[in-house]
Amino acid sequence: MSSETDHPQRSRRLLTRRATDRVQDPDARARPPRPVPASHWMLPDPRAADEDGVVGVGADLSPATLVDAYRRGIFPWPHPGVPLPWFSPDPRGVVLAGRLHVSRSLRRRLRSCGWTTTVDHAFAAVVDACGAERGAQGTWITAGMRAAYLRLHDLGWAHSLEVWEGDALVAGIYGVQVGATFTGESMFHRRTDASKVALVDLDARLLAAGGRLLDVQLTTDHLRSMGAEDVPRARFLRLLAAGRDLDVRLSLGERAVSRLAEVGSEPSIAP
Repeated sequence: MSSETDHPQRSRRLLTRRATDRVQDPDARARPPRPVPASHWMLPDPRAADEDGVVGVGADLSPATLVDAYRRGIFPWPHPGVPLPWFSPDPRGVVLAGRLHVSRSLRRRLRSCGWTTTVDHAFAAVVDACGAERGAQGTWITAGMRAAYLRLHDLGWAHSLEVWEGDALVAGIYGVQVGATFTGESMFHRRTDASKVALVDLDARLLAAGGRLLDVQLTTDHLRSMGAEDVPRARFLRLLAAGRDLDVRLSLGERAVSRLAEVGSEPSIAP
């Protein structure tokens, strides 16, 4: 089976949208996730992960397995040549909803860029662009991973946020939402600062919906510059468990990013 990066022509077509796609109820929300059966696999307790954060290897990528894993703070991360590893790193990279740091230069970008955002308008295109940006040799978004997250999206568990410049998709994030926690899986950008804009918009929509936590899994310099922090895994698991059964549904409608120019504050997360 070929991977998503083997179809550049198809990917380019997916990076634009029809004008009619913009028409939508501004108050529309994501549908509730559909129930999945109990997982056939018993993933180990995430607190028993090894020093690299590996909880276990194997299992499958069925919706039941993935939902069970994310509800327990575990995520898959394929590595070439080994059975599928499942991770729960310690520490964990997180941002409390509404506490993302927005720099002065990013505020200027928000005011002047003219971009808009949507949720769940182009999930497959965002996944494909995330894989293509890293190249066929560098992406962990294999054909199997792509298919698995598309299934989760169809069931209402996985979502994408898109950043648009007119009809062109210039950035996006996709991930899995479990109640009040959104776990970001990957992002891409085609314009300067566009991935930062995507994070700010996702944070704002999550907060407005009653969400509590933006899980970035592992911090990077880029994410730390925006306020992501490393917290002990035990702290993350408590935050996850406290909100995983809440009814939190993101707004779907097209929004101007200029509205975000005044949001954001310095983060502070207790250990």
